[in-house]
Amino acid sequence: MKVAVLFSGGKDSASALFWAVKQGFEIKALITVLSDRKDSFMYHIPNAELTHFQAEAMGFPLIFVHSTGVKEKELIELKEILQDLKKQKLIDGVVTGALASVYQASRIQKICDSLKLKCFNPLWQKKQLDHLNELLENKFEVIIVGVAAYGLDEKWLGRMIDKKAIQELVELEKKFKINVAAEGGEYESFVLDCPLFKKKLKILNAETKWNGNTGEYLIKEIKLVKK
Repeated sequence: MKVAVLFSGGKDSASALFWAVKQGFEIKALITVLSDRKDSFMYHIPNAELTHFQAEAMGFPLIFVHSTGVKEKELIELKEILQDLKKQKLIDGVVTGALASVYQASRIQKICDSLKLKCFNPLWQKKQLDHLNELLENKFEVIIVGVAAYGLDEKWLGRMIDKKAIQELVELEKKFKINVAAEGGEYESFVLDCPLFKKKLKILNAETKWNGNTGEYLIKEIKLVKK
């Protein structure tokens, strides 16, 4: 099976990519959509422009797709690139990191149906706490690069998702009803290392931006280093 993987640089898309490789799929392209809107309904935003470092670390080709970010219309650009890849007979399917968002999953499925491509959502409806624990078991190194929920303050920005962080997220779920794996948009993540990486990423410089109840951890300088 030749596939393109929708890749944001975050934990979910990286986990879905890991699954695809384990299935023996041929990864023909990672696709990162860069949206003009920070409040995009479809796409991860913070540090998405840095996915080329992750792609290089894994040795997979990467395609950047620009999107206006306009609701519903933001799918047009993605469909066009998938259509082009199919015409070139490069892909038979698409892999996504959709975990619980019906909005995202249904729209990607619609695109795939229209192009007669198979759609794989390996994380779909997985228990969110199980998902986080599996990331640790598989030695994923993931940091939080955006927060937008009660209980998640500026101190979470740049923080590694480790056992202690997961325990605190479980407590916040009880108190504020957040989704521990951020399927309500509570936080965004960025992967620094995982089993697919031949080298890991090291952040050299980053800036924290905080506005009211939301914030971003913007990576200014990063490099690949030996594991």
